[in-house]
Amino acid sequence: MGIEVPSEFGGVELGFTAACLAIEEVAKVDPAVSALMDIHNTLLVTAFKRYGSKELQERYLPRLAADTVGSFCLSEPNSGSDAFALKTKAVQDGSDWVLDGGKSWISNSLEAGIFVVFANADPSKGHRGITAFVVDLDNKGLQIGKKAHFTESPIRKEDKLGIRASSTCELVFEGCRVPKEAVLGEAVGENPCYWKGLPMAHVVGQGYKIAIELLNEGRIGIGAQMVGLAQGAFDYAMRYMVTRKQFGQSIADFQGMQFQYARARMEIEAARLLVFNAARLKESGRPFMVEAAMAKLKASEVAQDVSSQCIDWLGGVGFTREPPGSTASNGDLDWSRSTGSWGVRSPIEVATEAIRWVLQRSGS
Repeated sequence: MGIEVPSEFGGVELGFTAACLAIEEVAKVDPAVSALMDIHNTLLVTAFKRYGSKELQERYLPRLAADTVGSFCLSEPNSGSDAFALKTKAVQDGSDWVLDGGKSWISNSLEAGIFVVFANADPSKGHRGITAFVVDLDNKGLQIGKKAHFTESPIRKEDKLGIRASSTCELVFEGCRVPKEAVLGEAVGENPCYWKGLPMAHVVGQGYKIAIELLNEGRIGIGAQMVGLAQGAFDYAMRYMVTRKQFGQSIADFQGMQFQYARARMEIEAARLLVFNAARLKESGRPFMVEAAMAKLKASEVAQDVSSQCIDWLGGVGFTREPPGSTASNGDLDWSRSTGSWGVRSPIEVATEAIRWVLQRSGS
């Protein structure tokens, strides 16, 4: 969990490409665990490394490198792809900030101990009032999960169709009080010691910039996750087709099948190259926004198409939850059922349409 965390804070201090490699490898076996890793490393760790004060880094990076999961809290019921339409507010009260509002579809939230929460500290400025706050799990103003109409017990996470091991919850902030130092942002002006009592206007309003930059990088991590998912499903299906005999030969030896899995393998490799090209550009300090969008778009489409084909290649076994010999691929194949296979509309599909819009604007 501390792939990119500096060694002085207990991490292994590797680069962004190394994180993408790890995300892909884990996704081959369990995309849900890979999703947790992706968000934790590409969003949370990067947020503290790049925008955290020395005090925040010393307090949180050792925990993020060791035993504490992080959660990125941006989406709301009425601000998904239009993230900067968020309604969660932050009001200054003495030396503290008080957060009120709600978040939806927040990954890692059930396991997380640290939350980076985006709230508007000055709604009159629109998205330029959005600010990134750090909230701890034990904050009394934070509630995780929603309550059912017929019980007082909270529903801890959404009952999703796929990637079920990755928790997705609603968050409610009611009088959630955080100290003024618990704000992420960069110094403005010549004196970087704004964390030592200087006015917090230096960092208030930088949330929109932080979110954009982190999400651009996060797209590459999602691309790596999708490549791993496709590769894991492909590898499992290939092992099955080689051993499964029909009409005196293995399924994999039929020419019609060979055409299909040759193309699937090519598509996976094409997506992988896009992902790691974007990672290379990012790590070398070059512009990568367009390449990251293309990588996420292509990898998401390949994951959906290939995993759906793998279910077909497994025949009747693909319709069960326990394929012979292993249950390791259930997360991969389950995921495809919830992401467009058999006519089901998926969150990934909606997200890829937003990415197409980003690419269109970048080329106009």
